[in-house]
Amino acid sequence: MDTALTTPPTTPTTDASAALRKLYLLRFAFAAVWAALLFATAGSLSPAAGALLVIYPLFDVACAVVDLRSARESGGPVRQLYLNVALSTLTAVGLAVAATSGIPAVLRVWGVWAITAGLVQLLVGVSRRRMGGQWAMIASGGISTLAGASFFGQAGQADPSLGALAGYAFLGGVFFLVSALRLGRTRRAA
Repeated sequence: MDTALTTPPTTPTTDASAALRKLYLLRFAFAAVWAALLFATAGSLSPAAGALLVIYPLFDVACAVVDLRSARESGGPVRQLYLNVALSTLTAVGLAVAATSGIPAVLRVWGVWAITAGLVQLLVGVSRRRMGGQWAMIASGGISTLAGASFFGQAGQADPSLGALAGYAFLGGVFFLVSALRLGRTRRAA
């Protein structure tokens, strides 16, 4: 049977949208599980909490690499994704070091990452807006930038907790879910 007659033609944009949708769904699932695990250990900086803190930006690196491959094939925003890989790698190292100093240091490192990664996410979302489903990524980038600043304030409080990081990650996951759903709807409409 000739598949050229039965398979609808795909364009790089629809292929990229499908890959991005799958990646966003994975990111939502990871963020939800990670947030639940961190929230369960948020009261102290245990070895388990420290490991979770380092795993999150490393997962972000892995996702950015997958996204980078897809973006390169479809002519998407590559420069910002390379920046995201570098920022998340540095954050993983920074969090490993900060975890030995206490929760305030962790909140400060996470705050810097949330601000810088939020700005990158905002730029990537704007550059991908023609794909559809990106308004949630744009909003998430803006919220991440504001949340990063609030982590600095929390670091100076008398009894800082990692609980806000769990909430931040879960909310970010929800934005990925919304974008995945919107990409699916946009893809079906095309």
